Amino acid sequence: MIRDNQQHFNRLHVVIDAFVIALSYILAWWLKFASGFLEFEVYGVLPFSTYIKFLVLFLPLYLFLYYAFNLYTPKRVQGRRLELSNIIMANITGLLIFYAALFNLQSYFPMLKDFSREMFFYFFVINILLEEIIRLVIRAFLRSIRKKGFNQKHVLLVGYSKAAEQYIDRIAQNPQWGYNVHGILDDNIAEGTAYRGISVIGRTENLDVILPENKLDEIAITLGIGEYFKLAHIVAECEKSGVHTKFIPDYGNIIPTRPYTEDLLGLPVINIRYVPLTNTFYALTKRMTDVIGSLLCIILFSPVMLLSAVLVKTTSKGPLIFKQERVGLHNRPFKMYKFRTMYVQTEEEEQKGWTKKNDPRVTKIGGFLRKTSLDEFPQLFNVLKGDMSLVGPRPERPQFVEKFREEIPRYMIKHQVRPGMTGWAQVNGYRGDTSIRKRIDCDLYYIENWTLGLDFKILFLTVIRGFINKNAY
Repeated sequence: MIRDNQQHFNRLHVVIDAFVIALSYILAWWLKFASGFLEFEVYGVLPFSTYIKFLVLFLPLYLFLYYAFNLYTPKRVQGRRLELSNIIMANITGLLIFYAALFNLQSYFPMLKDFSREMFFYFFVINILLEEIIRLVIRAFLRSIRKKGFNQKHVLLVGYSKAAEQYIDRIAQNPQWGYNVHGILDDNIAEGTAYRGISVIGRTENLDVILPENKLDEIAITLGIGEYFKLAHIVAECEKSGVHTKFIPDYGNIIPTRPYTEDLLGLPVINIRYVPLTNTFYALTKRMTDVIGSLLCIILFSPVMLLSAVLVKTTSKGPLIFKQERVGLHNRPFKMYKFRTMYVQTEEEEQKGWTKKNDPRVTKIGGFLRKTSLDEFPQLFNVLKGDMSLVGPRPERPQFVEKFREEIPRYMIKHQVRPGMTGWAQVNGYRGDTSIRKRIDCDLYYIENWTLGLDFKILFLTVIRGFINKNAY
């Protein structure tokens, strides 16, 4: 059974970690005192045997920290970055504990004054590197044998629903996870009905027969949203068997992947949409970044903006700046600035629709400015005013907002944050004449997963991938 295998694997992993910790410690001592790469004072140097005695204290401390930072829990689908983050956090904690102990205990144990702080820092670096390497090797080995059908986790689905199909899709696409779905129990779908090779093998009442056989590692409850009245009974039956049970909700199209939950005096509350920028501190941080960033960009790109302004003004008649109404934060309209790229039009002509390829309304200089996104630079003043942000969903004209709010689910959620000059959709290629639905998916991801780091990443990608837009006409 996979549960027994996991216990054996965890024991082996602890032994491997103990070896890696000891090896890192000895390598750090060698680098500091015996390698000859580094100079050190002979006076006050503790013998190697004393350092080995200290290792007896480090080993259990670090193994405990690894356990505390979830480095021994099954993580078939856990990403490498999260595991590396846990390794780093565990080692930072160990480093802080060690330095604190040296500082507070050296008056009671004088020899601690001679313990090399520098050596322990080398241990900190070496240990992180070796732990990450060994885990990458273990991860690669496990994924390899799972793809070949070994080390499988045997799963039964209870309920045929959209959630069940999505779960099967992901397992089929990732054989390295090592999941083996034995079938589905459902009361409304005919026995023998299959999805991607996984068949309905009976009704939910068959749990009474299947569970005592003790051949399952996990049960995934994937009931349709209309059958949640059965949930309490099914959970009770599953837990009697001792088989690990998880619940995969069938409302993924309503509630996001990472719902924001609250505890209301013991009552769980799930917010339909988690928007980090509703937090005052986050919003203030982003606003300060926008003000400083827009000022720096205005100064940095002032020669380019000045040249663009001269070209616009000298090649066609009309105003330098084109102001167009867009819908922004909380559905409030604002005037968005751009360098004028078209011949002067009437209001009716202006609202005809999006610009087409070889659109006769676009001037020659305007076509160049649009293609290179230089026409967008005046929006830095929108950012400075607070109408826009450097990064966020692109704003749309009111008539299109009214159209899309009825046609595209969740479209209006984009107005819960300030619109941006560039965004997650744009750096992923959804600019100009591309799928509105895919743009909205990108916008929702950005809104729900916002961090200042994500903003910097988007700005970096905007520069790296260039301002040239093949879909801009």
